[in-house]
Order: sequence, then C-alpha cells, then structure tokens
Amino acid sequence: MSVPRYWRERKYRYRLIGEKCSGCGAIHFPRTSVCKGCGSTELEECKLADTGKVLTWTVVRNPPDGYEKYIPYVVALVELDDGVRVMSQLVDVEPDEVKANMKVEAAFRRIKEDGNSGIIEYGYKFRPVIE
Repeated sequence: MSVPRYWRERKYRYRLIGEKCSGCGAIHFPRTSVCKGCGSTELEECKLADTGKVLTWTVVRNPPDGYEKYIPYVVALVELDDGVRVMSQLVDVEPDEVKANMKVEAAFRRIKEDGNSGIIEYGYKFRPVIE
C-alpha cells in the first residue's frame, strides 16, 4: 500500500468508525455510500462501541503470506455493544482460552509491515476485558 493512501485512510484504520443512515438509523461498518436498509445516500460518520462480545471464532494455523510469524492466531466475529458486527483478530489470549460471549474491547495494535523497509500498519484488534 502506498504511504499517501495509508495516510488518507488512517482515521478509519485507527478507530472504529462506521456510518449511520439519516433515513432509517441503520449503522454500517465498514463505511458505505448507500444504506443497505433503505437506499438512502444521507449517511453520517459515527463512532462505534469499543466493547462487545465474541460470537464465533477460528484459529488460523496456515496463514497467508506475511503472517507466518503470528501463528497460531484467532480471528473472531465480534458483536459490538451497539449491535454492529466486526471481524477482527483477538490478541492477549491463547486460542484455547477463547469462549463464546467472551467480553472484549478494542485495542490499538500493529497489523503488519509492508516489506523490510516499508510502512508499518497499525489498527484495531480486540482483547479480552479483564473484570
């Protein structure tokens, strides 16, 4: 990815930002230009909840190129407290410790490195909430 493109998209990579339809109130993530519910183009940015629960997950043991050093790692479908569902990596937890309905919170983490001398990409992942 080019540095200018990454820089332009940084707000959406670093924060959980979706869009709320002015017509029907539906919240969309990732961002879209047309509401999937009513077809309206009147959408406003909205900050999504930082906490939620794990609905389902998988453990990646055969990763795509560039992610070999992270195996095994967990990718989960997280339902945020505002009802939006997000697919994300879980961190700070062993694969055999993940449970359905486990409370999680967003965490700012390194996503990947683009080559040896390229840009280091950061973004959100989720970690268990310590109660």
